[in-house]
Amino acid sequence: CWILTLFGPLIALFNAIIPDHRAEAFSPPRLAPSGSVDQLVEGLLGGLSHWDAEHFLFVAEHGYLYEHNFAFFPGFPLVLLVGTELMRPLWGLLNLRSCLLISVALLNSLFSALAALALHDLGCLVLHCPRQAFYGALLFCLSPANVFLTAGYSEALFALLTFSAMGQLERGQSWTSGLFFALATGVRSNGLVNIGFLVHSQCQDFFSSLMVQNALRQLLKLMGSVFLSVFTLGLPFALFQYYAYTQFCLPGSAHRIPQPLLQLAIDQGYRTAEGNKPPWCSWELPLIYSYIQDVYWNVGFLRYYELKQVPNFLLASPMAVLVAWATWTYVTTHPWLFLTLGMQRSKNKKTLEKPEPGFLSPRVFVYLVHAAALLLFGSLCMHVQVLTRFLCSSSPVVYWFSAHLLLDQEPLLRSLETVPPAGDPPPGQKVPRNSIMGLLYNWKTCSLVTRCILGYFVTYWLLGLLLHCNWLPWT
Repeated sequence: CWILTLFGPLIALFNAIIPDHRAEAFSPPRLAPSGSVDQLVEGLLGGLSHWDAEHFLFVAEHGYLYEHNFAFFPGFPLVLLVGTELMRPLWGLLNLRSCLLISVALLNSLFSALAALALHDLGCLVLHCPRQAFYGALLFCLSPANVFLTAGYSEALFALLTFSAMGQLERGQSWTSGLFFALATGVRSNGLVNIGFLVHSQCQDFFSSLMVQNALRQLLKLMGSVFLSVFTLGLPFALFQYYAYTQFCLPGSAHRIPQPLLQLAIDQGYRTAEGNKPPWCSWELPLIYSYIQDVYWNVGFLRYYELKQVPNFLLASPMAVLVAWATWTYVTTHPWLFLTLGMQRSKNKKTLEKPEPGFLSPRVFVYLVHAAALLLFGSLCMHVQVLTRFLCSSSPVVYWFSAHLLLDQEPLLRSLETVPPAGDPPPGQKVPRNSIMGLLYNWKTCSLVTRCILGYFVTYWLLGLLLHCNWLPWT
């Protein structure tokens, strides 16, 4: 947890000593008057509001005024507004933006810590290996995408909801799991992919009961469960699209826009609801999200494959290699699982062979497929530089496989664990309570695999802080 507490002071330090880069990013004017306390808050926490965070803060403060704002789902801005309500005694001292910045700092730190606990709980349920589960949670605290888990982004909340939903599903609480997954869909669009977890679990139940119960009845039950899962997880997305349709495609529904923000729209060419109807209103399925991704962000199949984007591909390559390595390791260990799509048929679940603990357990199959699907989609259809935070906030496989490699490839880790707290450490070695920190303290004696994994995590952890808070490219 001390790693999470470092972010605020370091962001304030880097934001103060490094001049901000003049980035061509969304930067709306400030409408509320700013006092001395507001300026202090901006100086300390302003680094949390850069790049996409500015969109989330804008939506929380003003609502969805511009068309491109609808690329950012409402779950996180609503949570920020709840945080500002809890700060009502400070409203006379701070303006709304300052309250939002404080909410970002406090809530995302809380969400990140709770997400680490949820990941540890999920790891214990799936891996049946407390050590791997514990190290996976520790690595989450040192995530390469940690700056996005602390800044004004929705990643921390999404990770908390997603990992919690996965844990509830592992406990057999499908209704609670579906609720958490639905809330995650209201935070980020890729929450729709989580439908696969519910469908896979329902299919497993179907095949396990097929031999002992009426087949037609079980098939109808499966179809009903799948429909309900798709409906539940798709509802937040559908409601958000409908809200956009009422604002831009139905007359008389638009909000009044303050003059400075209206002038910004004129200067920058932002479309507002007060203008002509956008072309997506006339589509058979009027989805504003698809239109925005296509027109504003140029997101599409292989559109990012340009020579000028090579640096961004290099930026994302460590995460891509890590997930691809995890997929290859798992596939070569359990090829039969991929042939049967992870389905197990047995009259009695107690007769199933006890699975191997750790990352190579058959229970990891659906999580591995999920990570591989996100990697494939992100590499082919998205701005590839977001691949790191995209996977780090969505897939436990990133942390489980890294923990698996550390435990499998690092002899020093085993020797550090065997030293009692009051005992004498090996010559030339320091033994802190946290074994991951022990590896960092004894960097020179670590294996090459350990250096690559921890070097990647720590380097991106630090560079993210250094660059993001000063408007330098790290998105």
